[in-house]
Amino acid sequence: MATLFTKIVNREIPGYIIAEDDNYISFLDIKPLVLGHCLVVPKKEIDYIFDLEDGDLEGLMTFSKKVAGAIKSSIPCLRIGVAVIGLEVPHTHVHLVPLNTMDDINFSRQKLHPSQEELKEIAEKIRQAF
Repeated sequence: MATLFTKIVNREIPGYIIAEDDNYISFLDIKPLVLGHCLVVPKKEIDYIFDLEDGDLEGLMTFSKKVAGAIKSSIPCLRIGVAVIGLEVPHTHVHLVPLNTMDDINFSRQKLHPSQEELKEIAEKIRQAF
């Protein structure tokens, strides 16, 4: 059965897409730690990041770097934090989180619940910077 992320890739369910190419896609986390929190996902459904072929892992990180640059230039923050946890959805994904404090990337804290309008505005802002 396709993962939630594959359903976004295939446009079976909506996502606040930031950028994509033939192999990778980035979209907003709809329950972010902070506004501007994005996910970067390979379009190929592989559960564990270290099961990716070397070239695919390199491509994922290169694409993530581009997305991080767009986030950094459009969301006020000191830097972009990177996390790979991979337990919540069995599809490799990289979290890119705008940071102003160390607590901004604390995954045990309460998630935000932005409105659809807020998510649309944030996605557009980051897309324009991409």
